[in-house]
Amino acid sequence: MESFIQFGSMKIDFRLEYSNRKSLGITVTSDLEVLVKAPVDASLDKIKEKLQKKAPWIIRQQSFFLSFHPKTPARKFISGETHLYLGRQYRLKINEGKSVSVKLKGKFIVVTTTDKNKVKQLVNDWYLKNAKLKLHAIAQPIIEKFKKYKVEPSSIVLRDMPTRWGSCTPKGKIILNPELIKAPKGCIEYVVIHELCHLIHHDHTQKFIDLQMKEMKDWEKWKAKLEKLLA
Repeated sequence: MESFIQFGSMKIDFRLEYSNRKSLGITVTSDLEVLVKAPVDASLDKIKEKLQKKAPWIIRQQSFFLSFHPKTPARKFISGETHLYLGRQYRLKINEGKSVSVKLKGKFIVVTTTDKNKVKQLVNDWYLKNAKLKLHAIAQPIIEKFKKYKVEPSSIVLRDMPTRWGSCTPKGKIILNPELIKAPKGCIEYVVIHELCHLIHHDHTQKFIDLQMKEMKDWEKWKAKLEKLLA
């Protein structure tokens, strides 16, 4: 059942499910959806009253998850266009030639190609190749550090995720968005630490926040950078 409440100027949509439970449960998912599970005899008015009280927390949770929502702008892949790599801006320089290559030279990403229609694919392949190398290299020391908590991811894989920078499966697999290669190292470390903390605390409880703060005291700075970087 879909419904909503009004909190100041904000409209908060929520999905309501009734079940055989004694208390009301409110969850904000990684896709910013508000899920409410209520006892079968709970009235809609009482549910909305509870949601009004929890509205500030709901908004904070949605804001928290926004840092995992990539917002890569559309690109034309033409000479002079700026592209991010590890948090720095580089200009695209396209050369026609008999060979095919993508190289970082000074402040440029230099693409040499026999067909300008293939520039986008060449650049995307270059990003993916570097993401496979760099993201694993950045993650590995952090994984070693987390072994003191007797946890270790079963694997780290890269996967395109339109609405997430990273995720952690119940079986301990950490999934990273290859688009992270465009972010500064600190942002990448923040995402890795965030997901490793989920191996210990599955929900965003205070214990989770405390652990994240212990392992990365300035995580809020890098979270903010990640939110703004590709906006």
